[in-house]
Amino acid sequence: MGLTKQYLAFKPVANFNIIASGRANVAFVTVGGVDGRFVAVAGAEQVLIWNTRLGEKALEFSRDKQEVTYLRPSPDRKHLAVGYTDGVIEIFSFENKQSVCTFPAHRSAVSAMNYDLIGLKLVTGGLDNDLVVSDVVAQSGKCRLMGHNGAITEARFMERFHDVVVSSSKDTQIKFWNIETQSCFKTIVDHRTEVWGIVLMRNDDFLIAGSNDSQLSVYKIAENTSNPVDEPTGDLSNLLLESESTSPFRCTQIGNIQRSGFGRTMNLVVENNGQILGCHGTDKKIELFYFYNVDEALARLTKRLKKLDAKSKSEDGNTNNRTADRQLSLTDEIKRLPTVAVPEKVKSFDLLLGSNNELRICVTYVKNFIQIYTLNVAEKHAEANAIHNIRQQGHPSEVRSVAFSSDSLAIASGSGESLKLWSRASQSSLRTVETGYVISTCFVPGDRHVLVGLKTGQLLIVDIVTGEIIERIAAHEKELWSIVLMADMRGCVTGGGDTTVKFWSFELIADPTKDDKSEVKVLSLLHKNVLKLEETVLCIRVSHNSKYIAVALLDSTVKIFFLDTLKFYLSLYGHKLPVLCMDISYDSTIIVTGSTDRSIKIWGMDFGDCHRSLIAHDNSVMGLQFIPKTHLFFSCGKDGKLKQWDADSFEKIITLPAHVGEAHSLAVSPNGKYVVSCGSDRTLRLYERTDEPLVLQDVQEEEREELENNTLATGEDSAVPGLPGLKLPSKKTIGSEKAAENILECLEVSKKFEEEETKSIIPPLMYAYDATNTDDFLLAVLTRIRASDLEEALLLLPFSAVCELLERIPQLAETRKDQTEIICKVVLFLFRIHQKPIVNNQILLPVIQNIIDKLQGAIVELRNMIGVNFHGMQMLQSEVEANQGIELFRDATKSRRQKDMRRKRKEAAAKRTFVQIST
Repeated sequence: MGLTKQYLAFKPVANFNIIASGRANVAFVTVGGVDGRFVAVAGAEQVLIWNTRLGEKALEFSRDKQEVTYLRPSPDRKHLAVGYTDGVIEIFSFENKQSVCTFPAHRSAVSAMNYDLIGLKLVTGGLDNDLVVSDVVAQSGKCRLMGHNGAITEARFMERFHDVVVSSSKDTQIKFWNIETQSCFKTIVDHRTEVWGIVLMRNDDFLIAGSNDSQLSVYKIAENTSNPVDEPTGDLSNLLLESESTSPFRCTQIGNIQRSGFGRTMNLVVENNGQILGCHGTDKKIELFYFYNVDEALARLTKRLKKLDAKSKSEDGNTNNRTADRQLSLTDEIKRLPTVAVPEKVKSFDLLLGSNNELRICVTYVKNFIQIYTLNVAEKHAEANAIHNIRQQGHPSEVRSVAFSSDSLAIASGSGESLKLWSRASQSSLRTVETGYVISTCFVPGDRHVLVGLKTGQLLIVDIVTGEIIERIAAHEKELWSIVLMADMRGCVTGGGDTTVKFWSFELIADPTKDDKSEVKVLSLLHKNVLKLEETVLCIRVSHNSKYIAVALLDSTVKIFFLDTLKFYLSLYGHKLPVLCMDISYDSTIIVTGSTDRSIKIWGMDFGDCHRSLIAHDNSVMGLQFIPKTHLFFSCGKDGKLKQWDADSFEKIITLPAHVGEAHSLAVSPNGKYVVSCGSDRTLRLYERTDEPLVLQDVQEEEREELENNTLATGEDSAVPGLPGLKLPSKKTIGSEKAAENILECLEVSKKFEEEETKSIIPPLMYAYDATNTDDFLLAVLTRIRASDLEEALLLLPFSAVCELLERIPQLAETRKDQTEIICKVVLFLFRIHQKPIVNNQILLPVIQNIIDKLQGAIVELRNMIGVNFHGMQMLQSEVEANQGIELFRDATKSRRQKDMRRKRKEAAAKRTFVQIST
């Protein structure tokens, strides 16, 4: 059966205009061994790596249509962990520019994320109130920590105390967790409002917390020894819920840091060495604090005591001073650095301390731009200087209107402040013109000028070449909602909120800025006619045969007039809410209207009859335009989707992946090959027509399958009979369900294959896995399951399948000793989950004993082999170095020694006697 009508697919080409999303943080990253130059930010669902010196994108990491909410580079600067709104954590590699592993950890957006000291474990917090600790090497979850009653705002590993995580939440509490026991052993309940951030300073000596007030709470962390140092007794409100005997350390509030900024603490950031703290509130300043090390703090205390003694002797010889004045205080420990004054409201920032005490501050703003500041920490009266900024590549606010030039090479976009001209081929910004709040745009024939309609009602004529506004015309008293060219290209029509439609013609007049003798002509508009209506005009369109003009009004109707006489012709009734967009086909026979009531209606221009009414979007239809010389059209809505329709068959052709949030407008290029849309995620998305044909039945089937795949067949929660409180450090995904189905299918096929008398014919499924026996088949299925989905897949197996799987383990352990790791992982998890039914099953007892013997023997063999190889390689290395007089792996050995020295210095500083501190 042949195709009755062929459609060509449109594919996404590029996203541009966005510099940094307002939801995620910013982080310094290392690319090509260069520090301090590259920063990672979120660009809606993408991760953008900007070269701040050149102002260009260096890398892009992308996933599905999920918005990025958190970024964190690994300690070795080779990987970048990215959290998304669906609770998934993806780790990308800077070397191969690909995703390394995925952790489906949370049930809602990721709100906090940090690595441990050496980058082997990752702790994440989400809006689902849970903490999840993941093993980066094993690529699987380690444990889920539950106890907070509000969204997690920060989660960090402690460096000095092994396997301890500290977290803060909107439930006003700060909790300390032990990963091994998976329990909370200490809770701080001092705060009465939400705790918005915590940081650990100077190798875990201090814990700083920020809440809704203008003060930062400072806590001293000291080891809980048998002979603890006496601490100052004060207000009982600082007592902890648990006794100090159950904790490996004592955490006591010793004072507050008064911020100079206003509003709540938005972010607390510490640089890598743990000595400089940065914070900002709701105002336009970033405050910095320097924490002295122990030796510097004691030196400051000694200097202060000398001054105190000299002052006391000079005052009547009185040498009696308060004990508190002679002890180490916060003024000896902390120094306030110069405040960084920023031009706009800060969204996020990051710190990086480089050589020569140069501190770099990368700041992202709500208005979609990035700035880099530098500050010399050692200099006394230093000031922060802005050295780089990235702001020309995007609008400061959401784009409200887009338009294509007649040659389809340029795109004009208007936002709340400016008009930008873009190159369609390179997606680079060509011109920026400060105009005001733009709500409509239109290219003038010749593509040298752009007409811009403002929210104030003004009509601007912008010269593209010079990037200047030639003329400002007070066209309407209220919003200028729509601009459209006449069919003969000799004029334009505007419609505004003052209930009028005005007609203009293009004129060339002498340049008023030149003298009278100059022959230079500039474009201007001559007002010809006006059509007065009863309601606000929201959209206007002129038919291509220059016969009709259609006007969409606030009373939910569309009125059509004769263009020459402006006499009333037709009125289109049917929409329940106002029509926001519409378009007329190239042959002037069809008019399509999109309304706030979510529907699109297709009308005939001859009688005004409604051909079809379509429920097109899940929210208001914001943009609509025909593809030139066809009856195909595109529409976009507040649901963020971009859809293509056929006005003849009334069918939806395809739904394109569009915006994260609302879509505001769209434009189709005059040659019909490109579509551009704008939305609330501040991205301009470009789509290109390909040569790939579409079959509607196939597209509809794919959409149905995708909808079914997004719904879990076995429910959201993982449950095992007898274990009602089971909470794995992962969540059930489509991948885990498919993996469980593959295991069950593998067991069934293997059982049938073993029961056959003649085993010469290999089943097709086994052949697809390139396996000739059932052992290889089962291992091939298990090894192809993603590590983060393995536990959830095994959890979905029925107990009968678990027993059948365990019966195959002894044979696997004996024949496939190269896969001992995954076999042990499967066996240990099944034993932990199904312990009671397995123990009570008498048939499985010999199987369990056989599994233990075989796996223990396989593990011993692996351990011996690794030990022999390791020590043998060491012996060969020593012989080569002795015979040839060289040092193998010199660079790696040098860096390792430096890391060991730094670690030993930190450990030595931690073992020093803690000096008493008072407020």
